[in-house]
Amino acid sequence: MVICNTRMKNVLIIGSTGQIGSELTMKLRHLHPEGNIVAGYIPGFEPKGELLESGPSAVVNVVDAVQIAEAVGRYKIDTIYNLAALLSATAEKFPLKAWDIQMNGLINILEVAREHGCAVFTPSSIGSFGPSTPHKDTPQDTIQRPTSMYGVTKVATELLSDYYFHKYGVDTRSVRFPGLISYTTLPGGGTTDYAVEIYYAAVKGEEFVCPIAAGTLMDMMYMPDALKAAVDIMEADPSKLIHRNSFNIASMSFAPEDVFAAIKKIIPDAKMRYEVDPVRQAIADSWPDNMDDSCARAEWGWMPHYDLDSMSKDMIEHLRIKLGK
Repeated sequence: MVICNTRMKNVLIIGSTGQIGSELTMKLRHLHPEGNIVAGYIPGFEPKGELLESGPSAVVNVVDAVQIAEAVGRYKIDTIYNLAALLSATAEKFPLKAWDIQMNGLINILEVAREHGCAVFTPSSIGSFGPSTPHKDTPQDTIQRPTSMYGVTKVATELLSDYYFHKYGVDTRSVRFPGLISYTTLPGGGTTDYAVEIYYAAVKGEEFVCPIAAGTLMDMMYMPDALKAAVDIMEADPSKLIHRNSFNIASMSFAPEDVFAAIKKIIPDAKMRYEVDPVRQAIADSWPDNMDDSCARAEWGWMPHYDLDSMSKDMIEHLRIKLGK
């Protein structure tokens, strides 16, 4: 079996205008200015501003295999980042649509990658675990029986990506993202979204209504660390990878009262009350408190830069500029 070396020069980001994609596209363009870093999007979610002006873009709907193949051929793509997905809470409202995007879309990408020799990154998530998974120091290899459609598709994504690696030699790699926190692009429909929204409320001087109950621990990560992981795993030496789909990565684990306390160190008059969303709470309760990421650290040198306090300081500084506060 011959595995292509990931060159990361001509890259297609599918879902480039989303929370991760918008920032990853710009990071890759800065890292590889000589290449084609193509912002794939669907009508209604067009790139704007710097994302549009700094590099090529193409209409690429993940459920349209012809569009994927045309973009891959036109730009001589060597690596595909598949970021098209409905997040956890939204996927519960539209489970069939979530399956179509996340599973039928993935098989389209993997088939195109097989035919064109591309490497593929399709992120997994803490959502791939379930109530029967060990919640503390969740192992790299453990039981995965999620109870949400989002989680079901993530487990299937991991298995299907591994299948294409072992069966066809497609260079598939991925990480299990925790909840992601960013000041650049707002998330949409995720169980961990509260950890972004609380910062916006604090900077605006508004009371934050928290949909997640006190004491609910979940793994979280600041976006710069998430982008670093997405790049580093694809540039890692394949001979050192024992696992591929998908690596636990961790940075910090906190409950709502922990992030609120970190914010109050900087904004003492911040306010929060609880109004628990039962759908999101049920999903959160099924997820790990914290993941063991020792395999990622050993196999490709994963190491986060931010903890809760340093992230909070940076988030609030940037949001004050962004919101004019």
